[in-house]
Amino acid sequence: MIYRTFVRPILFRLDPERSHDLALACLSAVGPTLSRLRRPGLPDSQWSVAVCGMQFPTPIGLAGGFDKAARALRAWPALGFGFVEVGTVTALSQPGNPRPRVFRLSEDEALINRLGFNSPGARAVAARLAAVRRSRPYPIPLGVNIGKSAAVPTEDALADHLFSLELLHPYADFLVVNVSSPNTPGLRGLQMRNALTLLLDGLSRRNHSLGPKPLFVKIAPDLREAELEDVAGALEGRVQGIVATNTTLRRNDLRSAARTEAGGLSGRPLSADATHVIRAIFRLTKGRVPIIGVGGVFTAEDAYTKIKAGATLVELYTGFVYGGPGTPRRIARGLQGLLARDGFETLTQAVGVEAS
Repeated sequence: MIYRTFVRPILFRLDPERSHDLALACLSAVGPTLSRLRRPGLPDSQWSVAVCGMQFPTPIGLAGGFDKAARALRAWPALGFGFVEVGTVTALSQPGNPRPRVFRLSEDEALINRLGFNSPGARAVAARLAAVRRSRPYPIPLGVNIGKSAAVPTEDALADHLFSLELLHPYADFLVVNVSSPNTPGLRGLQMRNALTLLLDGLSRRNHSLGPKPLFVKIAPDLREAELEDVAGALEGRVQGIVATNTTLRRNDLRSAARTEAGGLSGRPLSADATHVIRAIFRLTKGRVPIIGVGGVFTAEDAYTKIKAGATLVELYTGFVYGGPGTPRRIARGLQGLLARDGFETLTQAVGVEAS
């Protein structure tokens, strides 16, 4: 209530990217103190979940793209997130696209961004993660999302990804390969079956040689059914999980003036499309591949819908921007109540019950 009544109106008067940077700077500053005062997750959670050998205190995580450079890592467990995904991190340092490149669609509870993988580069993020790991154990699973550098041709994408993988692998609990951002030219072409198979074969082999860690792939919500079948086929035996979904290029039934801006749309308008992809992927993989559901999650009911469609874990980005720092705990508590209401003794019992 305090955030929505007092803090959000102030932040929303600022340029969206500037307010985001200000929020990250504040969380970075107070994170170490918060981490000493508050336990991660929920104090009495009986709904923790095991995925790919990792234990998640709650299924609610911070989506990739919010803390791209791992600036506020100590804050996220203290705010109640059950896991965090940093990045997208590129091999090369790059500024991303020109500003302005983030737009707030308040009437639609949405955002449009065309950031373009702005990243300090894999070396810088690896150094930051190493410092965090040295200071004390990180209490929740930490994922690192990697993507192609803009200056690197698509035919050299594997070598570019391998550079990031090798640097960041020691500090990640799991890794996510982002082939679905709409803001790097040609990137979504890596979702096509032949290109994706080649990329994942190389990354999977190197990951195995380094000491295998769960490897996930982040896909777009704009894929057609045949393309989703190709993605599912390319993943078989190469990755351990899927993040569904990234932002969308669709602009259906939006009211805000900024709806005409180029870039990827996130927030409430994405919810149904993301859930559709989750349901399709769950069916295509026969539920064998864990799915992290992303897109339009603002409430416990939103998270529950994604879980029943086939997601084992759920991530927040735009819902966190609009809902504030209490959002992850509020959703996790509400989700506990929904699961108990429907007679589920564990979260995994609810996964995919409405996937057909």
